[in-house]
Amino acid sequence: MISILNSQFTIPNSSEKPYNRQDWQKGYESQPNEYSYWVDDIDGEIPADLEGTLFRNGPGLLDIHGTPLRHPFDGDGMVSAITFQNGRVHFRNRFVRTEGYVAEREAGKILYRGVFGTQKPGGWLGNAFDLKLKNIANTNVIYWGDKLLALWEAAEPHRLDPATLETLGLDYLDGVLEPGDAFSAHPCIDPSCEADGGEPCLVNFSVKTGLSSKITIYEFNPQGKLLRRHAHSIPGFSFMHDFAITPHYCIFFQNPVTFNPLPFLFGFRGAGECVQFQPGRSTHIIVIPRTAPYQEVKTFETPSGFVFHHANAFESGDRICIDSICYESLPQVNPDVSYKEVDFDALAPGQLWRFTLNLKDGKVQRQMLESRCCEFPAVHPDKVGRSYRYLYLGAAHDATGNAPLQAILKIDWQTGERQLHSFAPKGYVGEPIFVPRPDAKVDDEGWVLTLVYNSSRHCSDVVILDGQDLNKAPLTRVHLTHHIPYGLHGSWSASTFGN
Repeated sequence: MISILNSQFTIPNSSEKPYNRQDWQKGYESQPNEYSYWVDDIDGEIPADLEGTLFRNGPGLLDIHGTPLRHPFDGDGMVSAITFQNGRVHFRNRFVRTEGYVAEREAGKILYRGVFGTQKPGGWLGNAFDLKLKNIANTNVIYWGDKLLALWEAAEPHRLDPATLETLGLDYLDGVLEPGDAFSAHPCIDPSCEADGGEPCLVNFSVKTGLSSKITIYEFNPQGKLLRRHAHSIPGFSFMHDFAITPHYCIFFQNPVTFNPLPFLFGFRGAGECVQFQPGRSTHIIVIPRTAPYQEVKTFETPSGFVFHHANAFESGDRICIDSICYESLPQVNPDVSYKEVDFDALAPGQLWRFTLNLKDGKVQRQMLESRCCEFPAVHPDKVGRSYRYLYLGAAHDATGNAPLQAILKIDWQTGERQLHSFAPKGYVGEPIFVPRPDAKVDDEGWVLTLVYNSSRHCSDVVILDGQDLNKAPLTRVHLTHHIPYGLHGSWSASTFGN
């Protein structure tokens, strides 16, 4: 059974869509300005024991001096810090001063090709054989080991000052990375690592791909020092954006895709446009042990699909369960259609599936857990890699079909209850972050924080929902004085850094 609360606007009747395409498109306008201010326009109250900083990252520029980007994922990274302190809220945003961002600001034009199709001026001749990509630092941001790192999976992290968001430069993690090394934008934090006496650790990976792919796994202690590193080769090209962990394993989905480099090499297409989904091939699920000697790597096969994001994974006896947002196929980058003109009705939605791996016989069972269009899953931080009861996701307002994310969905695996807090028709949500109360007694006692683009004001709101009851009106709605373009990922730190 699902209960729905719409917190803001009157929902259209059932024959109308709960969103307006022109409203949705406005969330993709650039935000060239950088701000720093205490927010005074607040509905409700800031919870007294909510103290810390919500960091968000995503493309802040969707054009370079008036020339539109071909895809939002090519946009320069803009990090936002929303600080909750003493019942007040402070907002700050800054662009990551990457080498490419600085060069294009000075030149006043596009100087780099984008992975997802943005080209330099001059047609194919102006782009042919230029393989230098801009590290756009636009996908995630995390505070770990006393460092604030802006992440982009194809290159090194950028270190930022957590108080000012000033860019301090590329960070090689105290020599762990070499220049040009990749470092995934989807690290996992193991809340209690068995190998380290129950201390938390950060687990991340990199992929170097070609005819075969090399996965390197890194684990860092809370001080940011490397604990373990091991590498594994698997056959074939790999496009892996995310991974999942359990106490004993790292799990990767090798999506059934191929890469033809020739259109990219000769200047006709971006690299992302050269990735092709192969519906006749299986998805490979790679299970790599986290304990030495790391040699019992297992590969499972399941029917084709495409996974960007995993919700969680956990072990159950001789089985591993992975809950993932799965698509029928790769949402293809179409060079002939603007991303703002996407036909939602023509695309299959992302849906939540469970993949159960039998470590004894090598078989995989698949089960759809949630058919509603959904993305950006989030769990209690202490439940990462463990059996868990509650899941929060960005979701469509309607129960069927594909559509922009306008709601936050909560699923209770124990009772089967669903709660949906919708911001339709004028609100569009980002990734939810669950922040537990400091003295919480149960796993959903806490707050769900999300950015909501309010198309009626062309501004964004920071919304705080009660993690136990999404049917309530928002506890807090913090009205920013401007919009933040649709972002990608972020994280919560219990620290405040001074404003």
